Amino acid sequence: MEEKSKEQESGLVGIYEKYEQIISLGLTGLIAVIVLIAFVRLAVDVYDLLITGMLDPLDHEVFKNIFGMIMTLLIAMEFKHSIIKVLERKNHVVQVKTVLLIALLALARKFIILDVKSLGAGSLAALALCVLSLGIVFWLIREREHRDKQVSSS
Repeated sequence: MEEKSKEQESGLVGIYEKYEQIISLGLTGLIAVIVLIAFVRLAVDVYDLLITGMLDPLDHEVFKNIFGMIMTLLIAMEFKHSIIKVLERKNHVVQVKTVLLIALLALARKFIILDVKSLGAGSLAALALCVLSLGIVFWLIREREHRDKQVSSS
């Protein structure tokens, strides 16, 4: 009786793993399409700016727009990469470290496109505290993984 229960459980786990792979594959495809569209739009925008002679990297607005789009692409690609790890079975779920990295990238993007003049000091301090907090948590997780690897190799 107990053996049947374990077989049923492993069958359900196998079905769920296939379901997870299908969803992950679908998400990867959707994100790949979004990245491609965003890349094409970025390329067209940069080309248009070059043709019209408006591309001045020292112009703060141009810099914000272009690098905001580039950071958005990097965030989407990192997110897609974390899903691919699930598909390759390197990880069963998206890792906390990856989520923290994506959050840090999103906040870095926010700082790049931020109009400091229109933002209050409190809001700027809150964003800075978020970056600091995420950075500390990321560092702590990385240090723990490093320690765990040292212990397991000893």
